[in-house]
Amino acid sequence: MQKWSKQQNAPLEMRFLLFDRFSNLCLANCLEPLRAANDFARQEGRTGPQFRWQFLTLGQEIVHSSSGLPISPQGAAEACEPCDYLLVLASYEHLRHDTTYGRSLLRRLSQKARFVIGFDTSPWLLAAAGLLDGKQATIHYDLHDAFAERFLQTEVTHRPIIQDGRMITCAGAHSSYQCMRQVISHEVGENVAVDIDHLFLQSPNGTAPGGRAQHLPASVVQRALALMQDHIERPLSLADIAKEVACPPKSLSRRFQLELGTSPGVAYRHLRLTQAYKLCENAHLSVGEIALRTGYESPAALTRAFKIRYGRTPRMVRAGALLPSMIRDEV
Repeated sequence: MQKWSKQQNAPLEMRFLLFDRFSNLCLANCLEPLRAANDFARQEGRTGPQFRWQFLTLGQEIVHSSSGLPISPQGAAEACEPCDYLLVLASYEHLRHDTTYGRSLLRRLSQKARFVIGFDTSPWLLAAAGLLDGKQATIHYDLHDAFAERFLQTEVTHRPIIQDGRMITCAGAHSSYQCMRQVISHEVGENVAVDIDHLFLQSPNGTAPGGRAQHLPASVVQRALALMQDHIERPLSLADIAKEVACPPKSLSRRFQLELGTSPGVAYRHLRLTQAYKLCENAHLSVGEIALRTGYESPAALTRAFKIRYGRTPRMVRAGALLPSMIRDEV
């Protein structure tokens, strides 16, 4: 069962090991959810970031993405300190990076991390280092057959993300977002992951990019969350939501507890308050208008709920007491 909210006492240390010609899309799909998680944590008054990251390369050499974007590393892989997650990013020309030295280095680095994640073609390098022996793994679909033929000690599957113990493999750039979402949900809580989904996967009017018909959520809970997001100003009852997603109210509540670790009512209130915070950053809106737009019967009702979650009133946010969007991550 997932946990809706978790208290992270110390920032999680993430180390990105970049190989030349890595996928910039893959890196962005990893970094932006982490940055957003830090922003949401600041909004709720948590001190310090939830995640800190550092870019590493072999020998601290500058590397370039497949599109030519140069990255100046913040350290040498050889000097990597113990960390929570080691994220290995290789894409094109992965065979060039499969060297005796690289294999030995990956084995050493893996011992310093709680979890190791290989993205895109990086699972090839991890397997070559012997880190995937006896484990299930995946890789970019272009290399699936060659990977299975080369590494007979690894059970290769077509799934986009595979976790086997502390080793995680991710098939490509598009699945890297979902992989980081799972990391955030596991470490910080499903409440932050839900906010991040809304930030990156939906357009401003609340519908999925390209139209909802082409991007139907996969589960009853996800469909219910999408319905809630579409009815922020005039909240629906649990009975109405259950009817729309064709699931009895009691069963829907059980599914919310199983998948998110909370009730539909708590999740709905969370979405409404997240929207209220965004509206508070637009100083031209009064608290009364914000209350109306987020389904609260009065400014007082909104203020009470807002203060419980954020530790500040809407007026304090509107006055600029804390604007997370103006604070840069120090990583």
